Amino acid sequence: MPAAVPRFLDVHVLQTLPYSNVNRDDLGSPKTLTFGGTTRTRVSSQAWKRPVRLAVEESIGEKALRTRRLPEQVVRELLRREWPEELAALAGAQVIRSTETKLALEKGDRSTASLLFLPESAASTLADIAETHREELTAALGKAVAKKALLPKEKIHEVLRSRNGSIALFGRMLAEIPGAGVDGAVQVAHAFTTHATSVQADFFTAVDDVNQWAEDAGSAHMNTGEFSSGVFYRYATLDLRDLARNVASLTDPADATDVADATDVDTMRDLATAFVGAFLDTVPSAKKTSTAPHSRPDLVHISVRGDRPLSLAAAFEQPVRADGNGWSMGSREALSSYASRINRLLGGDKPPYAAHAGLDEKPLAGLGAQADSYPQLVAEAVQIAFPLSGLGHGHAESKVDAS
Repeated sequence: MPAAVPRFLDVHVLQTLPYSNVNRDDLGSPKTLTFGGTTRTRVSSQAWKRPVRLAVEESIGEKALRTRRLPEQVVRELLRREWPEELAALAGAQVIRSTETKLALEKGDRSTASLLFLPESAASTLADIAETHREELTAALGKAVAKKALLPKEKIHEVLRSRNGSIALFGRMLAEIPGAGVDGAVQVAHAFTTHATSVQADFFTAVDDVNQWAEDAGSAHMNTGEFSSGVFYRYATLDLRDLARNVASLTDPADATDVADATDVDTMRDLATAFVGAFLDTVPSAKKTSTAPHSRPDLVHISVRGDRPLSLAAAFEQPVRADGNGWSMGSREALSSYASRINRLLGGDKPPYAAHAGLDEKPLAGLGAQADSYPQLVAEAVQIAFPLSGLGHGHAESKVDAS
């Protein structure tokens, strides 16, 4: 039976984090969830997505900024161009006021009420628009007309609709501007431990270096931190059609299609490679100076599916038990066993690609072929996911064994 056409790229990770607190709740404790009747440590998808996004942007050389301070950015850019401060402030407010939408200004017209997610170059482009309309802005300074729209609405909308590779991957919610919203191609689950955990308290003190010889020498600060440790199951999926549509929209958002042209395949491959690599390499940075939790995955399983995404989280509904041997090996075996059973039940077409790489010398049968390294695993998966013939039209011949 021929392999299905690539539709989703699923990434499953087992990663051991030592004594740490990479994602805190409102009281400073490690986040938790109840799963399978036991308490697990949790790391929210938001906490892990941010370092992943920043790593992706560094890899592809394209930054996007999530900010409420777009007017302030424009003001600073115009001040660098030696505009008078009052005139620059008016131009900064006008980039929002001239949209003629529900986007609201606040804090002296220097910020917006809602977050915007735009390419790093957006502020400079908006400043260019202000430059071409400097006379109108100067004439309105200090007058009632300054509260009306003075800059060309469509040109500003065009900037606010602009996007780059980071936005194509992670998406954007901007309902106020028609056509500015982007459905993210990336979906990331909350990470959680494969086993039950409990919070561990750490009482600590800080010494005053200046007063340590005084009569009242002692601790200058005392507090208690909370931490945990464990083996985390992490999962993300990349919707290949959504990515193709978003990549096509990079050149013309109004003309986005379901399938990108063949000339865009290299861009999609670059974005997918950057995302998966960043997903494997990053760790949230909370408490990093006091715990240094810079571990790498114990196991990575990647599958390219033609039907729908498949999380393997249910492999750990029954918590893994250490039994004196730790949780890592038992977690890898549980993941392999569940993957084998659920794929047998699902039947249907054989996935275009399924393989794994990890600490085990022997392959884990339920996770497909065994790759020698994570870079090899990622390269093979991306090669299958983005065939030269284009998504949705079959896929090119490959020497990769996807069994």
